[in-house]
Amino acid sequence: MRTLLLILFFVIQTPKVEVLEKPEYQNMVAKGYTLIDVRTPEEFKEGHIEGALNIDVKSEEFVTEIENLTKSDTLLVYCRSGRRSLYAAQVMVSFGFQKIYDLEGGFLNWESE
Repeated sequence: MRTLLLILFFVIQTPKVEVLEKPEYQNMVAKGYTLIDVRTPEEFKEGHIEGALNIDVKSEEFVTEIENLTKSDTLLVYCRSGRRSLYAAQVMVSFGFQKIYDLEGGFLNWESE
């Protein structure tokens, strides 16, 4: 029984959010995975990563909008500094999303040289 539990633990682990450094994240963006900016529409208009969808984590529609995404897709999330996107990613995991990657340092890091 103990062996079975250990096997189940390793096989049926809950998905985790992986925080990627900028170069790794850039490679994932280049591969064309779904990119989600979880900042407000105002922040999004001021600048965003090309091709990103704007799904504001603070909006009442956040859950409705993420439920329209495919749970098996690889998703890349980011916000301004990394806090909101990590929260959004954890919410997404709780809704059954499997492969979520967060940009370390958020959009501020993306824009820095």
